[in-house]
Amino acid sequence: MIQTTSPERAPALSARTPAGAYRLDLETQHWWWSDQVYAIHGFAPHEVVPTTELLLAHKHPEDRDRSVAVLDEASRTGGTFATVHRIVDTRGRERVVAVVGEGRGPSAAGPPSELVGYFVDVTDAVADRAQAAATVSIAAAAQSRSVIDQAVGVVAFVEEVDPGAAFLVLRAASNDANVPIRVLARAIVGALPTLRHDPGRVRHFLDGLLAPAHRPTVAATGA
Repeated sequence: MIQTTSPERAPALSARTPAGAYRLDLETQHWWWSDQVYAIHGFAPHEVVPTTELLLAHKHPEDRDRSVAVLDEASRTGGTFATVHRIVDTRGRERVVAVVGEGRGPSAAGPPSELVGYFVDVTDAVADRAQAAATVSIAAAAQSRSVIDQAVGVVAFVEEVDPGAAFLVLRAASNDANVPIRVLARAIVGALPTLRHDPGRVRHFLDGLLAPAHRPTVAATGA
């Protein structure tokens, strides 16, 4: 169950996880937001009057119907609920938020008179998890049978293409630079430890290595 102390007291979370409390009076449709909920949506505290229409306007279009369904269900039943969806703040930034809440009286037998709960901005946590997953995927791509296979796997993952297209990228770079494919492959695979398999650093390295303006700098030694 959601803690039933005053929603004005949001739970203590890390500095990278903004969280704020809300309350919705179901009879008047009056919303109360803590300062943090305004901030999550890109507003200064009390800059706007929070309404259901305003709230839904900031939902990501692909997640809006699901948010409406969750809100309607909670308003009817008063049960504890939780949902994770995307919003678009006033600066046009896409955020991932978790919303938890529950209904409160007048009685357990009837519909609730209000909904209370919390908004939690989990954007950074989701991004960190995606970065970790991408790092694992790049490392896995470097475990193939040959150095060329390894390089193809890395290029395929970073460029988001299939292995055949990734091989064509390597072959085109090889032709432009007039160096064997295996030399490019060794350069890519050999750089992975120093790049720590970080997707952003690997992408930057590949951009420099495979871009036409830089391909001639790849040494042909060891061909």
